[in-house]
Amino acid sequence: MRLILIGLAAGFFSALFGVGGGIIIVPLLLLVARWEIRSATATSLAAIGITATAGVITYFAHGEVRPAYAALVGIPAAAGAVGGTALQDRLPVRTLAFLFAALLAAIGVRMLLQ
Repeated sequence: MRLILIGLAAGFFSALFGVGGGIIIVPLLLLVARWEIRSATATSLAAIGITATAGVITYFAHGEVRPAYAALVGIPAAAGAVGGTALQDRLPVRTLAFLFAALLAAIGVRMLLQ
C-alpha cells in the first residue's frame, strides 16, 4: 500500500509541478518505505520509465512530441545515466545521501530566489 501511495504522490506532483518523479519517489522510498538509497534510485528510474512511456503516448496523440529534439536530449541523457550508475556503485551510501540532499536543497534555494 505504501508503494502505491508513493506512486500516486509522484504522479500527482510530477504533473502539478513538472518535476521529475525521482525528486518525489526517491525521498519517499527512503523516508516512508525505509529503502536503501541504491534500491530507491534504481526503482525510481524504472517507475519513471513507465510514467514517461504513458506521457509520451499521450502527448504524441496530441501532436506535441518533437522526436528530433527528444533524441537530442534523450541520447546524451541515456549516456549520462550509464555514467551516473557506474559512479553510484563506487560511492559510499552516506556520500550519495549527502549529494542528493544537497541537490534538493540547491533546487529549493534556487526556486525561492526566483
